[in-house]
Amino acid sequence: MDIKYLGHSSFFIKTKNAKIVTDPFSPESTGMKFSKTEADIVTVSHSHADHSYTEGIKGEPLVLTWPGEYEKNEVRITGFSTYHDAKDGEERGENVMFKFEENDISVLHCGDLGHLLNDEITENIGAVDVLMIPVGGFFTINAQDAVKVVNQIEPSMVIPMHYNHPGLNQQTFGNMQDLDTFLKEMGAEEVQPVEKITVKKDQLNPESTQIVVLSI
Repeated sequence: MDIKYLGHSSFFIKTKNAKIVTDPFSPESTGMKFSKTEADIVTVSHSHADHSYTEGIKGEPLVLTWPGEYEKNEVRITGFSTYHDAKDGEERGENVMFKFEENDISVLHCGDLGHLLNDEITENIGAVDVLMIPVGGFFTINAQDAVKVVNQIEPSMVIPMHYNHPGLNQQTFGNMQDLDTFLKEMGAEEVQPVEKITVKKDQLNPESTQIVVLSI
């Protein structure tokens, strides 16, 4: 399984039989370019423009916006209902976390998760190899709470997303924490960005958590 970061909360995941895009973002809402990308499966964690730019996707993909169980091209997808804030959605509404499973590898994309997980959700999610988690705060959990969610999920690999960087529209996203804040909280300041990563089951270590930073 190959994973490439498109920016913000958007990733391109390539399995043996499927191309997946998570949370495609509008260039107007973020200030960043989103190149037309072909996909078989698109997941949208919530309807905000910086997570639901399906116009940027080529082909005729299966677009998933709701919790539930789905399958396409030998990829099993499960959506879990959560919230965009810590007040049961009163401030920003609902959020869907999507789990992808293919060839014994599982990936959980948290979307704009705004709270810690309870035991029921954690149990329903089950084992996770790769966790894609927001770390910027303000609109989502911050770096400190992201570490707590990592400890709740106990993945083999963590890929941070949804943090502040110069490419984003600073009028909208300037209050978010930067990536270094999360890396410091995780004790992973020395991690160097890579363009993409190939995930292989036999190379994952369930006894420790690897932090991977993907460059845009």
